[in-house]
Amino acid sequence: MKIKTKKMPYERVMALPAMSHKRPRKPSFLFHSLMRLLSWPDLRATHFTYTKIGMEKLGKREPCLYLMNHSSFIDLKIASHILYPQTYNIVCTSDGLVGKAWLMRKLGCIPTKKFVPEVELVRDMLYALKTLKKPVLMYPEAGYSLDGTATTLPESLGRCLKMLGVPVVMIRTHGAFARDPLYNNLQLRRVPVSAEVEYILSPEDIKEKTATELNEIIQEQFSFDNFKWQHEQHIAIHEHFRADHLNRVLYKCPHCQAEGKMVGKDKFLTCTACGKQYKLRSEGEMIALEGETEFPHIPDWFRWQRECVKRELEEGTYHLDVPVKIGVLVDTKAMYMVGEGRLVHSMEGFHLTGCDGKLDYVQKPLSSYTLNADYYFYEIGDMISIGNQSILFFCFTEEGTDVVTKTRLATEELYKIVRAKVRHGKPAERH
Repeated sequence: MKIKTKKMPYERVMALPAMSHKRPRKPSFLFHSLMRLLSWPDLRATHFTYTKIGMEKLGKREPCLYLMNHSSFIDLKIASHILYPQTYNIVCTSDGLVGKAWLMRKLGCIPTKKFVPEVELVRDMLYALKTLKKPVLMYPEAGYSLDGTATTLPESLGRCLKMLGVPVVMIRTHGAFARDPLYNNLQLRRVPVSAEVEYILSPEDIKEKTATELNEIIQEQFSFDNFKWQHEQHIAIHEHFRADHLNRVLYKCPHCQAEGKMVGKDKFLTCTACGKQYKLRSEGEMIALEGETEFPHIPDWFRWQRECVKRELEEGTYHLDVPVKIGVLVDTKAMYMVGEGRLVHSMEGFHLTGCDGKLDYVQKPLSSYTLNADYYFYEIGDMISIGNQSILFFCFTEEGTDVVTKTRLATEELYKIVRAKVRHGKPAERH
């Protein structure tokens, strides 16, 4: 999937009119039917099946909030099949509307800026549920899983559920990540895909429980491990490219500690600094070809990297400074490519400069609990996005520089550190 891009000087982009807010539209049954029809070949190829749990509790025309884990592009196809013939509004990222806003609004999309606080989002969801009388589909993780486990969920989710006051249904997928993991450059594997549709919260439950209790329930629903599931279910992935670009996720060598020297190719992950090589087995486990296998389970390797980043932050040694190509989003007409610059990330947050000195943007650590980071974003390249309610910057790193994952981990851990200091009465600058 690609996005419409347009080269334009930064000063001209900044002079463009601001994007006006539009209320959600009633989703078109015709377009939802077409989406379901176009989704069928992929679902048939994965032998898709699903089961329902407790769904008799949901009224036939009762609006609800569907929460769904986010693994790959097939997720939306799964939803279109499960929920048909019901039409529904979809919370989606604003870049998804670029070049096709009319179509996405026909589908009932509610655009939002990923990981940027927006009060309008809850109002739009309430409008869809209460005025349009339509259910809303939401991916609370807001981004695809990097390592096959759940990404960080927003703490505001519990409060959001209380404001909406409608039943909550969980759509939980199995196999979608194994079929098309984000790191693998859209190379599809032959993997069966299934889903469970479960009624998890009634309006009465939501009214009785605190926002914190609701967050705990949702966190439990999003406690999954796709690599563990693959191994336990003996799902064998025989495609030779299964470790292609795995270095995007596993960027740090556990043997020699080198970063950015891992290369994922075919079935193997190799450290070019020390020469140690690992094989990704067909059922998802890692094994060293020689010596100790430090982390047979990929999410364990990923968690170790997080701990390493946390330690750097605590010791004050963490620092990112990389050249980037910059895309800017201010409307839905195009992603405007404005030139080159440098992205710096430190204990002070993000600092993006470029465009011959015209661009100078600072984002403090408490601006967001996580980071919009993606691999092979719209087939352009690996990407880090920062911004605010008015503008989003998409920073594309140079090929072969695996900094995206570490930057996301650092953003999340830095947020926790700074927030803890604020709670204990120590000053922290907000932006």
